[in-house]
Amino acid sequence: MDQDDRRLLPSITMLQCFEAAARYGSASLAGARIGLTQSAVSRHIASLETWLGKPLFDRVGRRIVLNEQGRLYLDRIARPLSDIRAATRDMLGHGSGRVVNLATLPSFGMRWIAPRLPGLLMHDPDLVVNIAARTDIFAFADENFDAAIHVGAPDWPDVEHDLLFREKVLPVVSPALARSVGVKAPEDFLRLPLLAQSARRDAWQQWFALCDVPFPAERAVSVMGHFSMLAQAACAGAGAALLPSFLIQPELQSGALVVPVERALAEDRNYYLVYPRAKLQMPHFALLRDWLLEEARKEEGSSAQYA
Repeated sequence: MDQDDRRLLPSITMLQCFEAAARYGSASLAGARIGLTQSAVSRHIASLETWLGKPLFDRVGRRIVLNEQGRLYLDRIARPLSDIRAATRDMLGHGSGRVVNLATLPSFGMRWIAPRLPGLLMHDPDLVVNIAARTDIFAFADENFDAAIHVGAPDWPDVEHDLLFREKVLPVVSPALARSVGVKAPEDFLRLPLLAQSARRDAWQQWFALCDVPFPAERAVSVMGHFSMLAQAACAGAGAALLPSFLIQPELQSGALVVPVERALAEDRNYYLVYPRAKLQMPHFALLRDWLLEEARKEEGSSAQYA
């Protein structure tokens, strides 16, 4: 039978070197990634080409570029290699499923997950949740993560997307500043210093348009790089800020920030839990997933008043 024919199964090292070189377009970069020298990677690729009796790359100067045969071969072997890595990582790292490694956006992890985590761990003391900050989309097969928090469109390749909630951005201000200016209507915000996150410089313009209030073209808006800085500045009375509701629940509950005008800017940004489907077979991951979805439902309910 073909499945027992060892001539049809090149070594994993050959396949790994080929796949890495195809991804990076360089034997030296591939070697740095997988822990081999450039010459070792080149030798393994040459051995694979000899094994198959076909060249897989075209050499362009110092670069290597997949040829048509190489692309066809990569398309067939990339997913099986990914599945082997994932299965082996699960067996070696946490075969019992007690450890869950979660990648998350820094602000989301600090402001939304961390304050809620003790409740989950009290429910299941055996669960170990490791949280690391990541802002990029990555291949789960290449990373030691079971799941990630993704914001934007459901466009993370080859994973499941569980919608947590849709982002609602609220106009917030310190209560002292709100009282001093008498903020009661959308146009009153124009009498305050306006603060925005650097990636959303036009957020105030959008919010005023939503409220049918003309926004002066020359109106200055101070920008900050991180939402946490923005929240602290607003709490200190530096001005009014537009902030996602999930980030500022502690400040709203304590009264450090208030929402004088309950009109939310619904951004086209959704928050998802993403993960390879096979992770659902891990009982402790399934518990974490269910808990996140339940907490997200509570979040949606608590912010419904600002819709």
